[in-house]
Amino acid sequence: METHVRLIRKLVTVALGASLSLAAASSALAQGKGLNEPFRAGYRAALAGKTVGYIPVSMGFDLTEGWLKGLKRELEPHGMKVVLRDPNWNTNTGAQAFTTLISEKPAVIVIHNPDVQTYAKLIKKAEKAGIYVVQINMRSAQPSTVFVGADWVEIGERDTQAVVDACKGKSNKIAIVQGAPTAAASAYTLKGVENVLAKNPQVKVVSNQAADWDAAKAKALTQTVLKQHPDLCGIVGFWDGMDIGTAAAIKEAGLTGKVFLATSGGGEQKGTCDLVKQGAFDLNLSYDVPTQAADMAAMIKWLVQGGVKAGQAKQNIYTTLIPVTKANAAKEGTCWKLANM
Repeated sequence: METHVRLIRKLVTVALGASLSLAAASSALAQGKGLNEPFRAGYRAALAGKTVGYIPVSMGFDLTEGWLKGLKRELEPHGMKVVLRDPNWNTNTGAQAFTTLISEKPAVIVIHNPDVQTYAKLIKKAEKAGIYVVQINMRSAQPSTVFVGADWVEIGERDTQAVVDACKGKSNKIAIVQGAPTAAASAYTLKGVENVLAKNPQVKVVSNQAADWDAAKAKALTQTVLKQHPDLCGIVGFWDGMDIGTAAAIKEAGLTGKVFLATSGGGEQKGTCDLVKQGAFDLNLSYDVPTQAADMAAMIKWLVQGGVKAGQAKQNIYTTLIPVTKANAAKEGTCWKLANM
């Protein structure tokens, strides 16, 4: 009963406060005076001085550079600080950086998982310590408050369907060039590939190998496959940064335009639209890095204002994919430019 009375009193107080604010606003408007926006101060105070840690798999390519620039552009003008810890493809270094960040207690840690297991315990530890964890593009087996990224199953399905369609009336022989098999991006994309192949038994997979996100390895694998199967009609690649090597092998064999290459990536001008225009890629599904960065930043702004305990929510924002082909690669706005972020 006492609790009920306190609640009623609190509601009455809030209602009276709102009424007084409305009355003051009406009075100010009547006098032609400006109004002090009532939520601005609280918003700015919630963000000011907060630190966001960022651990990509490595810097130096369009995805990770674009995410960092996007986060800085959206967060730092509001008084937040974005701190980079670059493991440079070394998972042990990444784990050490993650551990150190947890001890520094930033408000948020943005993590780009190299595989599904390496950071799983650290994600759980960070959120137990009250630090929000935002995962970008490649998931861990351990969920966190927010995941922003591509729907890899959808990517696998759409890329494979494009290859299957391109192979109609041809040999129906295709190859698959995976990334790192332990990475979520590879495992989920492969599931999408399998979903489409199950409906197309006429298609024969003559090679399914992992190039570990390495363009040189992708090139070597593709060179071997093309020598063994010169009538190959299509390749499903798992990342354009790696499939530059796949495309180079196709070109060296004189098969550009004959072997359909479908891949995916962040949608940056040089790595996506320019290469599609040149014929290196026939289809590149862009997951649009600037939009991903904006989605992460928006979630971070929302989280640090309070109300949700770290780890309490498990929300997902899947990126809307942009198919890039010769039909739209030359169109302004299809791709983004890192220099302009």
